[in-house]
Amino acid sequence: MATASGFGREGGREGLEEYLAPSEPHGPVIKQAAAPKQAARDTSENQAIDRTAKLFIAGKQVRPDGNYSLPVLTSKGKLAGEVGLGSRKDIRDAVTAARACKAWPEATAYNRAQVLYYLAENLSGRTEEFAARIVELTGAGHKAAKAEVEASIERLFYYAGMTDKFEGRVHQPPARTVTLALHEPVGVIGIVAPDDSPLLGLISLLAPALAMGNTTVVVPSSIAPLVATDFYQVLEYSDVPAGAINIVTGHTAELAAVLAKHDDVDGLWVVAEAEICAKAEAESVGNLKRVWTGHGRSLDWPTAQGEAFLRRAVEVKNVWVPYGD
Repeated sequence: MATASGFGREGGREGLEEYLAPSEPHGPVIKQAAAPKQAARDTSENQAIDRTAKLFIAGKQVRPDGNYSLPVLTSKGKLAGEVGLGSRKDIRDAVTAARACKAWPEATAYNRAQVLYYLAENLSGRTEEFAARIVELTGAGHKAAKAEVEASIERLFYYAGMTDKFEGRVHQPPARTVTLALHEPVGVIGIVAPDDSPLLGLISLLAPALAMGNTTVVVPSSIAPLVATDFYQVLEYSDVPAGAINIVTGHTAELAAVLAKHDDVDGLWVVAEAEICAKAEAESVGNLKRVWTGHGRSLDWPTAQGEAFLRRAVEVKNVWVPYGD
């Protein structure tokens, strides 16, 4: 057993958990998304203003580096809007913003909890708006869409409450030492959110990472990215520090590969089709970032919460403290 302090996997329950895969509430296999259909642009008076949703980097809405956009269709094949087409440069900018954000990792657990509570409260004030957006883009019924929004709010409340509850441990190894297993944030975490349950899936991955003090770069659902761009409007008045959450819309496979290759991304969580997951794992080998994927399966999002997600969001630092008689 090692006797030096630092990040390690040399013992205790934490060391064991590094080599075990927790039981997770798996959902269906994710199938490859069909190529988007072309939709005729609505030139009626209601659509006279062309509003393209921008990316969200460093607390600001910014245009994509290439100035290109992607059409977003409703469940009936009509044009719902457009989002920015993010590129490698946009991911680099988002990672730089996440790394530069010191206010969130250095905030106390109590302060992070207050911000997450406030974010949940502000999201609850727009429940009907988000439910209508989910209905529009996914074709879900209004009751199911509203239930998804309400579950997302509850998930934010849950992880807000866990910011100061998921703590480290004190171990007594067979020596005259006490070992403190301290939880520290992983750092910058890239998140590739699922297409199904576009709001609840996004929040279920984002909230535990934030609760533990990580900063994030999020690639939202490619089918319903307008849910994420609506969500960053809530972020803007919820006291979330600039750079703690960065959202880059675009092609999932391309952006996930860029995140996997980026040397300044410390962790990567991917819920996407099997090919994208496998490529993310392969591309990250060179920089040894911590990667978790769904291996081509989604999760049962209504039940996908708990300590397994929080463990993924922390690094365990072991501090060995010797003592005498």
